[in-house]
Amino acid sequence: MAEKVVTLLDFWPSPYGMRCRIALAEKGINYEYKEEDLRQKSPLLLQMNPIHKKIPVFIHNGNPICESLNIVQYIDETWKDTSPLLPSDPYQRAQSKFWGDFVDKNAFEVGSKIWQTIGEEQEAAKKGFMECLKLLEEELGDKPFFGGETIGFVDVSLIPLYCWFPGYESCGRFSIEGACPNVISWAKRCMEKESVSKSFPEPQKIYEFVMHLRKVWTE
Repeated sequence: MAEKVVTLLDFWPSPYGMRCRIALAEKGINYEYKEEDLRQKSPLLLQMNPIHKKIPVFIHNGNPICESLNIVQYIDETWKDTSPLLPSDPYQRAQSKFWGDFVDKNAFEVGSKIWQTIGEEQEAAKKGFMECLKLLEEELGDKPFFGGETIGFVDVSLIPLYCWFPGYESCGRFSIEGACPNVISWAKRCMEKESVSKSFPEPQKIYEFVMHLRKVWTE
């Protein structure tokens, strides 16, 4: 019954929305997907997220849950018997949440400045982004996934950014794989999972979207 009252308000290129799609796919949850036009937000979005008026919004039994990492955690706790994403151990659970938050405040925020800026500001963004990825490589270590042998909360938090990497590299004229090969190897392992690959748009569409954003922000 629960699956019949599950809705995701989303925008196709959003890495934040991709997190939710991956978590839902990992759990095998059927849901209604509603694409939002962020230039003309729907009454439902404004009703369900009146504070920030942003996607994604996850609606379960009529109750809205906002902010992507919060949504992923809610999905994990609500459908806890299938493909757990967060560890049961309190310390490991806290560590996973820490790194998920780190991804949000560093990889996502700093990465966006690569296509938003030019000159010295862009160079600083590239440096900060690569420093962030190198710290994540250290945290990953020799594990297949941040979650260990299976995909987990940190993997779901970070992997949506992978489809934006070609746009970042084109805008910033640099190579992510050259500096952080282990991150790329990890990303390719994630992409072998159907829950990840089928939650992503076509790579070319994402690349064209990033290039469009670049033009809007810098011209």
